Amino acid sequence: MRAVVLAFIALLTPLPAAAQTTAPPVPTQAPSAAPVRIYDFEVVRRYPHDAGAFTQGLEFRNGELLESTGRSPSTVRRVRIEDGAVIQKRELDPSLFGEGLTAVGDRLLTLTWKGGEGFIWDPVTLEPKGEFTYSGEGWGLTHDATRLILSDGTPALRFFDPQTLTETGRVPVTLGGRPLGQLNELEWIDGEVFANVWQTDFIVRIDPATGVVTGVIDLAALMPDRSGLDPTDAVLNGIAWDPEGRRLFVTGKNWPTLFEIRLIERQASQ
Repeated sequence: MRAVVLAFIALLTPLPAAAQTTAPPVPTQAPSAAPVRIYDFEVVRRYPHDAGAFTQGLEFRNGELLESTGRSPSTVRRVRIEDGAVIQKRELDPSLFGEGLTAVGDRLLTLTWKGGEGFIWDPVTLEPKGEFTYSGEGWGLTHDATRLILSDGTPALRFFDPQTLTETGRVPVTLGGRPLGQLNELEWIDGEVFANVWQTDFIVRIDPATGVVTGVIDLAALMPDRSGLDPTDAVLNGIAWDPEGRRLFVTGKNWPTLFEIRLIERQASQ
């Protein structure tokens, strides 16, 4: 398992600019001895997904998916899981690049990549309800019981008050003792933050109290045939959790399929 983690760390070198800014280079110090669990998966079910959706944020709510997309026009949408149909959507101004989203109570919050501009929507009607600002870039967004949790491409999770939408703190994110950036779409699952790592086939599980990555989910074999997809941009991105049904959904940017998966911890001998 240690070899898998080290191989993953080796991938985290600076990448050429594409849709987002790269994170700082990974330092060369040796990783710590903290154990990191490795997870494989099995596919429970496949669902259609809009291949035109450059998925940035994904969340399960009331039996359907809320999804935000990037590029132009960026959108916020409600999606029926069973057939991938877009029930309703709103388009952002063409000058804006949509990013992560999360629903908190009767508000749906979405980010934009640059400019520090966020939006508040009604999660049922998608009517606009307001705007907010934040410093730095916006990548992923989720929440726990008391805080919004934001990623911005740097090796950190940032915490915000969900009412005032002001930053209240942050924690550095590390894997094997090294800073881990490129954290994209976020999802809160049973006390942990699950995060896509941009331009990789890995999802990491982060302890929000310490920022330490406690698990790595290897999804390289999830969709082996990616012919016709842009290898740079059409990457794994999108995590949604159904807490009552205990269902985990994942997809990618411009992927034609949404996957319901079950995690399987890899044994040390593997």
